Amino acid sequence: MSSKLPTVLSPTDEEIQMLLAANCHIGTKNCDKHMEPYVWKRRPDGIHIINIGKTWEKLVFAARIIAAVENPNDVCVISARPYGQRAVLKYAANTGAQAIAGRFTPGNFTNYITRSFKEPRLIIVTDPRVDHQAIREASYVNIPVIALCDTDAPLKFVDVAIPTNNKSRHSIGLIWWLLAREVLRLRGTIPRTSDGWSVMVDMFFYRDPEEVEKEQQEAAQTKAVGQEEAAPLSEWDVTSAPQAGGVNPALVEGGVLDWAAEAAPGGAEWAAEPAVGGGWAAEAAAPAQSGWD
Repeated sequence: MSSKLPTVLSPTDEEIQMLLAANCHIGTKNCDKHMEPYVWKRRPDGIHIINIGKTWEKLVFAARIIAAVENPNDVCVISARPYGQRAVLKYAANTGAQAIAGRFTPGNFTNYITRSFKEPRLIIVTDPRVDHQAIREASYVNIPVIALCDTDAPLKFVDVAIPTNNKSRHSIGLIWWLLAREVLRLRGTIPRTSDGWSVMVDMFFYRDPEEVEKEQQEAAQTKAVGQEEAAPLSEWDVTSAPQAGGVNPALVEGGVLDWAAEAAPGGAEWAAEPAVGGGWAAEAAAPAQSGWD
């Protein structure tokens, strides 16, 4: 793979492996005429393979354009595709851009009466076909457009196309992560080292809401079980309790039994006498004699 970039901007082996592992090079069976320069070859099953070297070149080129915008908030990132919504939100949070995740409201760029009216200097979209409304409105007000384009993507009104697989959750997340990292590097926010950015690429990946809810339930159950195991058992431990009919050692130590013996009419003998052995307790337990017998 030959690259026209300077050495400092050239991809490392690890970055190329990440692009291949995320299937960023897998295109579709259809190929737009304007996307042919980015296609390396076609597999026997009809799938077009994207040239990873050109993907990286366009990625760095797009990052240089984004870094040239003085105010980071003038960059608007858009994704109506669910797989890219989390990615654009994370990109906006890390680079200071404004994100539109979900449905694009018509008139966002053209109708100033709209509450969500924006005037960005640059927009980045995840899929030119799905985000066609944003691209069309950007063309009305002369806003440059950067787009993640698959082999079948239409390039009308697209100024910079980043050739990549924009239908897989991993490829979309990885491209947005690499773009955010390169923008921060060009701005000088983070150093250009392998461990210069602590944000993991997993944060940009789409997560199924059902899977997230299931993980939260499992974590809550695990936490509840751990609390039950760690709870002290002294309050509920009945193994050291006195036997039925016996004397509670705690009462003897506290002097309660002595006080009861002194206060009893019959003295200590009555207080210590078992309840079943006779005396007053036995008389009280016996059935009362009535005069009707």
